Amino acid sequence: MSDWRPGLIVSDLDGTLLRSDETISDATLAELGRWADDGVPLVLATGRPPRWMHGVRERLGGGTAVCCNGAVLLDLTEFAVLAEWPLEPADLRAITGELRRRAPGTWFAVEYGDQFRHEPVYQPRWDVDAPGVAVATLEELVVQPVAKLLARHEQLPRDAFVELVAEAVGDRATVTNSSSDALAEISARDVTKASGLARVAAVRGVGPEDVVYFGDMPNDVAAFNWVREGGGRAVAMAHAHPEVLAAATDVTDTNDEDGVAAFLSSLRA
Repeated sequence: MSDWRPGLIVSDLDGTLLRSDETISDATLAELGRWADDGVPLVLATGRPPRWMHGVRERLGGGTAVCCNGAVLLDLTEFAVLAEWPLEPADLRAITGELRRRAPGTWFAVEYGDQFRHEPVYQPRWDVDAPGVAVATLEELVVQPVAKLLARHEQLPRDAFVELVAEAVGDRATVTNSSSDALAEISARDVTKASGLARVAAVRGVGPEDVVYFGDMPNDVAAFNWVREGGGRAVAMAHAHPEVLAAATDVTDTNDEDGVAAFLSSLRA
C-alpha cells in the first residue's frame, strides 16, 4: 500500500481529465467519487474561460476551478466568479504594440467575463458563431481589463512564436501555451495556474506537499514546479509536452486511457 495520500486532487482538463472527445469517463468519475467520499476533493486548473465550463460542471456536479490559467477562480456549484486577476489596459496596449512591431503577422483576441473578442483577421479555432463571441478592432480590445490576451500567428512555428512573445513581453506579463498552434496565452504578471492553485489550497488548509496535480501542456509547468518543489506529486500524462515531462515527478497513461483514474487508483493499491 502506498504511504502517501493526497489532501487535494488537481487536474487540468483538455488532454488530461477529458478524453479526446471532451468527455470524462465513468471510470474516472467513479475513482474521483471514491476519493471525495474519503474527504479528498477535486479542483480543476485550466486555460479555459468560465464560459467553457458549463458541460464540465454538469458532469462533475460542482467544485472549484482555476480558469484562464490562474486569472479567474470559479465556483462551479453556483457558477460564480470568486476572484479575478486581470491584465490591465496599459499593459495590453504596450504588449500588443510591441508584438505587432516585432511580428506584424500577429493577431489578437481577449477573454473577459463571458465574452470573447477578436480582430477580424484572427482565426478562431473553437469559438465560431458561439454566444459572446464578436469581432472587434485592436483599439477596442485594449480598453478594459481582461482575463487573458491571446496572440496568434499563422506562419511561425509554435515554439518559435511563443519564445518571441515571451521575449517581447518580458516581465510585464506571463506568457504560456496550451495548444499545438502558434498561440500565446498572456496573463497578468505572476498569474499562473500555480498562483491560482496556491490560493485555493490555502483556503482549504492544504500545502503543496499534499497535492497531486495532473497536466500535459506548458501552461501546467508553473503548477508542476510549485507542487514538486513543495513535496507533492506532479503527474504528467504519457503524451505530455516535453517541458511537462521534464518537470514531473511521475508519468501516467494518456487521457484516452484514463490516466488520471489509473494513477489515483495506484495510490490505493
